Amino acid sequence: MEAIEFGQDFIPFLRSRGMPKQPRLFEWCAGPAFIGFSMLGHGLCETLCLADINPAAVNRCKSTVTLNHLEDRVSVYESNNLRSIPTSERWNLVVSNPPHFIDQYEGDIRAHDPDWAIHREFFNTIHPLLTDDAVIVLQENNRGSTVETFREMIDAAGLEIVFTHGDHKKLTRESVFYFIGIAKKGAAVPPWAR
Repeated sequence: MEAIEFGQDFIPFLRSRGMPKQPRLFEWCAGPAFIGFSMLGHGLCETLCLADINPAAVNRCKSTVTLNHLEDRVSVYESNNLRSIPTSERWNLVVSNPPHFIDQYEGDIRAHDPDWAIHREFFNTIHPLLTDDAVIVLQENNRGSTVETFREMIDAAGLEIVFTHGDHKKLTRESVFYFIGIAKKGAAVPPWAR
């Protein structure tokens, strides 16, 4: 049951910030896309793009699209990070609950990000896929990281942290989820993300 509810904090969190409906939403590391499909269903985006490295998860997403007749609103890609995403994609909002740990859950692609390589590659390759005022909102886990864990790699990629919510300054023993809002450096950040 936890997996189905996992990541659902995005909806009340983004609504509480006054985020308007987004034209194009991308869920990175989507798995079965609980976050993306929920946001589409709650009217927080007009169209949805999903990607995951796991073929089983991608097939699950495609089945959901077909069963719900969403072919005209949802694109699904099997992709190692952003490597197989068409260069024509442009996203207004990116959301994700990515792997949270560098030193735990080795071999579990849902949880383990060795040396933060998945995050680093994402930050380094996302820039051309974002609209000028796009915002990335990641849900991270204070048991595996703090905002400071990612600050230098975000900055090196030409991005900047525009907000945080719920972060503890130190690692915690229990899972405490927090949000990081990220935008292109110098971008006109939408009011909801300031």
